[in-house]
Amino acid sequence: MNRVYQIVLKEWAEVFKNRFVLFTVAFLPILAAALPLGILYAINSSPDFVTDIGEDIPAGFAALCNNLTGEECAQYFLISQFILLFMLLPLAIPITIASYSIIGEKTTRTLEPLLATPITTAELLGGKAAAAVIPGVTATWMAYLALVIGAALMDVGPGVMDRLLDPFWLTAVFVVGPLLALTGVSVAVIVSSRATDPRTAEQTSMLVFLPIMAVFFAQLAGLILIDARLVLLIALGLIAVDAVLLAVAVQLFQRENILTRWK
Repeated sequence: MNRVYQIVLKEWAEVFKNRFVLFTVAFLPILAAALPLGILYAINSSPDFVTDIGEDIPAGFAALCNNLTGEECAQYFLISQFILLFMLLPLAIPITIASYSIIGEKTTRTLEPLLATPITTAELLGGKAAAAVIPGVTATWMAYLALVIGAALMDVGPGVMDRLLDPFWLTAVFVVGPLLALTGVSVAVIVSSRATDPRTAEQTSMLVFLPIMAVFFAQLAGLILIDARLVLLIALGLIAVDAVLLAVAVQLFQRENILTRWK
């Protein structure tokens, strides 16, 4: 366990020297919290805005507004559009870190001495995965906390506050978020283990965003409704996907090839 801890500290010391990584970790959480809070402020400042939004609420979503006033339903509808942002956030940050982690060390020739130590592949990848997942998940949780506190300070309806703290949001942020972070890291490790350029590795790893973006646009188009049932199904599916990806990542990471043949 101490080896994994040392790998985590080493990774953070290296990757956070990169300004792009720092920008991603700092800016995306701020954006995730600021956008819905800005919309809440606009709603509170303009009663007409509430009326206009209320006319555009899909019938399927309106069914979720039980015991909510018209204003609360409009507020909750707009906030709910950003729940995928809180699911994308723990995916984007770990991918950025993990993609740089292995391929960056390969290009600077600092990975070979590490691989020559007694550390196991599982310990090495576990440390690198933890170093990528922890900042992404922590940033997401802090952004969610900022959203809840900001909504409370804006004195939104009690029904909206209850919905922000119900199992639907809690599952999406505290269960699906970490599972997506693990998915992104596993994909990034697999790609980075084979790539020879950090930018190529990161761009290829970003393909993992496509399924989430498909869900996002399907929601905007009114084709699907993201509710507690869908979030639970996503969580169960991610558990199986993560198990497979982790096994593949460990299998494909051939330290002997890196030590003897990587150029």
